[in-house]
Amino acid sequence: MNKHPFPLRLTWFAILVAGVLGLVAASNSCAQVTVDLSIKRNIYVAYEPLLATVRITNLSGGRLLLADAQGKKWFGFEVETLEGAPIPPLDPDYEVEPLQIEAGDSITRTVNLTQLFPFGDLGSYRIRARVYAAELSSYFTSPPLSVEITEGKVIWEQTVGVPAQEGVQASTRTISLLSHRLADRTDLYLRIENKPAGVIYCTHRLGDYIAFGKPEILLDRENTIHVLQNNIPREFIYSKVGLNGKILERLTFSAPKNRPQLVKDQEGGVKVLGGIPFDPKATPTPAAVAKLSDRPAPMGGEIPSLSPESGSKKPSGKPTPSPSPKPVHPKASPIPQGQVD
Repeated sequence: MNKHPFPLRLTWFAILVAGVLGLVAASNSCAQVTVDLSIKRNIYVAYEPLLATVRITNLSGGRLLLADAQGKKWFGFEVETLEGAPIPPLDPDYEVEPLQIEAGDSITRTVNLTQLFPFGDLGSYRIRARVYAAELSSYFTSPPLSVEITEGKVIWEQTVGVPAQEGVQASTRTISLLSHRLADRTDLYLRIENKPAGVIYCTHRLGDYIAFGKPEILLDRENTIHVLQNNIPREFIYSKVGLNGKILERLTFSAPKNRPQLVKDQEGGVKVLGGIPFDPKATPTPAAVAKLSDRPAPMGGEIPSLSPESGSKKPSGKPTPSPSPKPVHPKASPIPQGQVD
C-alpha cells in the first residue's frame, strides 16, 4: 500500500504538464521553419544522379541567418536503410556557404545525393533533409522519402582505350548499355567506368526505348560514343557522349517512312542517316484561322449577280436547269513505304 499518494499524483501531474509544455514548445519551434523534400522518382539505377530538391521556408517572423555553428552543419541529409542503419556521408567535413532568408521567404536547392552518399549497395533507403537554425537552437527536418537502388541488365559492353594525350597516362574505359525494365516502360542507361581504378564517370539515363527495337551503338575514331534508340513508334533519340561522361549532343528524329540508322563516314566519324530532326520541346505552330472571304462557292455554280441587268429580263416560265456538280473525291492518304518499329 502506498503511504504517499499525493506526492506520487503530484509527480505524475508534473510529468504530464512538462510533457504537454514540451510538445507545445516543440510544435512552436517546428512551426518556425518548414523543410520540404521532393525526389522525382522512387527507383534509380546504381550510380545514376539522384537529385533531391529541398525547399526551406522561414516562418519565424524575422530575418533568419542559416550558418554552421559549434560544429553543427546548418544544411544536410539523413540517410538510412529501411532497417534504420544510418549511412554516413562520403565527406563528413563538407562545407556549405551561410544563407540568409527574409521573413516569409523560401529558398530552394537541388543536390545530387549520389555525389554525397555511398549508394552503390543495392537496396532501399530512407532520406530526410535537415536544417539547423542556430538562432533558434533547433533542428528542422522534412518528412522522409524512400528510394530503391537497383541495377539494370547489361545489353552491350565494350572496353576501349582512351586516346593518348601528352603527359597523361594511358588508361581504359568500359562502356555499357543497360536496360531497366519498369512496370510501364523500359529505360536505357549508358555507363562509362574505369574498372581497374574503380572510377565511374557517368550513369546516364538516355530515355525510354522500345524493348523489341534494339538500340544501335557505334564508336568513332576517338572512341566517342554514339547511341540511337527507338523511344516511341516512329521516333528516335540520338546521343553523343565523350569518354569522360560528358553529353556532347542530343537530337530527336521522326521517322515517317524509313528507320534512321548510325553510319560511319570515310573520316571515321559517325552520323545519323535518315529521319527528320526536330525539337520535341518546341511549341507547335498554331493552325491558320479561315477568313470569311475564304468560304467555298456553292456546289450549284457561281453566285448569281444582283446587278440591275440581271433583273431586266422576264422569266421564261421554265426553270433553267443548273449544271450538275462534278463529284469531289478526297485525296487518299499516302501509305508509308516500309515499317518503323
